[in-house]
Amino acid sequence: MNLMTSELFRAQFPGLERTVHLASCSQGAFSRELAGDLLDFQSSIMERGAPWDLWMDKVEEARIRFAAFIGAAPQEIAVVPNASTGAYQIASTQSYGDGRDRIITSELEFPSVANVWVAQQGRGAQIGFAEEHGGTVRAEDYAVLIDERTKLVSVPLITYRNGSRLPVADVIEMARAHGAKSFVDAYQGAGVEPINVRELGCDYLVTGSLKYMLGVAGVAFLYVRGGLTDDVPPQLTGWFGRRDPFAFDPRKVDFPETARRFESGTYAVPAVYAAIAGMKMLAQLDPAAVKRHVAGLTLELTEELTAAGIELDSPLDAALRGPQVALIDENPSELAAFLESKSIIASPRGRALRVAFHFYSVNNDITALLKALDEWRYLRN
Repeated sequence: MNLMTSELFRAQFPGLERTVHLASCSQGAFSRELAGDLLDFQSSIMERGAPWDLWMDKVEEARIRFAAFIGAAPQEIAVVPNASTGAYQIASTQSYGDGRDRIITSELEFPSVANVWVAQQGRGAQIGFAEEHGGTVRAEDYAVLIDERTKLVSVPLITYRNGSRLPVADVIEMARAHGAKSFVDAYQGAGVEPINVRELGCDYLVTGSLKYMLGVAGVAFLYVRGGLTDDVPPQLTGWFGRRDPFAFDPRKVDFPETARRFESGTYAVPAVYAAIAGMKMLAQLDPAAVKRHVAGLTLELTEELTAAGIELDSPLDAALRGPQVALIDENPSELAAFLESKSIIASPRGRALRVAFHFYSVNNDITALLKALDEWRYLRN
């Protein structure tokens, strides 16, 4: 298969002809492939009404594609509505009265995931937060918290807040050395960062399709390492969490041994179509080339902003920087609205404006952003 160049890939996103899309950390750009697959869903419901056989085949296709995308087996993948549900499913299957009652997370965890861990205090869990230092969390910040009392350690591949790359491999190894399980939130990296769960060695990994994976909201994927057992059965379940969903037995709650035991109710079928569209496009790329391309753009923007005297919340060290650059502003939401008026889409969070790159991003996007930022600063002064 001939892999796509950045130029050919960019051509698959018609909106980029008139918009500078720098918000993949929030929502990926809309592709022709995505439009076509959503039309396929529309046709399926218009022509067949309720083709559940076809739609279930699509769910399985998404499962298989995602498994290949992260180097897993299909039976290790659960299709869930969002990353928060994936985190809850894992949290709910842990017991906290066996001498291991600690969940270790960090101040840079996405709140929707961290909130799930904190909520387990009502079931007896003790929560430890690795502290942020200079916009990141170091391996030693986790090390002081992980011990023989630790049940689960959660670490984002890249933090949502400023694009900092966390020491995931080191944290996973520390967790394993102390007999704890590891959970990775890969949402801010999957699609622009090569991921192989066998190499990572994590027990669980979750991500969804609406950001760098180029889909829409409504579906996420939970990796559960094969052979792992649960302390207690999943507390959230439904008919697709059964061994035979179409047996329609209201009295029987039988969990599959595969990761499907973490699934619950009816899938968001349009989102499944969209996820397949995104994964079909990503399958035509060289992950290493994508990472190099994005790293080049984040380096260029970091250097330009630093030279202009703009304070950054993201790391200056390229080894610690993921696919986004976060610049500090007094009012990031107002800045984002101003940029949108210039057809530049970025994503405000907290005290920073996040600028995120993908393989479709180009140097001219940086030029347009810098010109708009100059105008913004002129109008503010």
